Amino acid sequence: QVQLQESGPGLVKPSQTLSLTCTVSGGSITTNYYYWTWIRQPPGKGLEWIGHMAYSGTTYYSPALKSRTSISRDTSKNQFTLQLSSVTPEDTAVYYCARGDCSGYVCYLRPPFYDYWGQGTQVTVSS
Repeated sequence: QVQLQESGPGLVKPSQTLSLTCTVSGGSITTNYYYWTWIRQPPGKGLEWIGHMAYSGTTYYSPALKSRTSISRDTSKNQFTLQLSSVTPEDTAVYYCARGDCSGYVCYLRPPFYDYWGQGTQVTVSS
C-alpha cells in the first residue's frame, strides 16, 4: 500500500515562498515510470496541475506557474518538495501530492492517471 502525506505550514504571507513536503511510504520515489505530482484546488475552482518530479529526477511544471515553481526530492527520505515563490492570496488552495503514471509524449495522448493521493493540506496566503 502506497501512502502519501503532505506537510508544511498552513499559513504563508504574501510575497513569501510556499514550501510543502510529500512523504511517501510503501514505494520508492525512484521506481521506474512513476511521476510524483503536485496538484492544487483553489476555493470554488477545479483541480490545477502544478508540476511533477519524475522517477528519474526530471521536473516539469505548468506553464502558468513555471516561473515560480520548483520541485525537488530527497531520495534518502523518500520525499519530494514543492516550493512556490512570490505567493499571493490567489495561491490559497488545498494542495495535494499524488502519483502519476505518465509524462512527456505519452501525456500528449492521454491525461495522466493518479492512483494514489495524499489527503491534501490547506494553505492560506494572508498577511
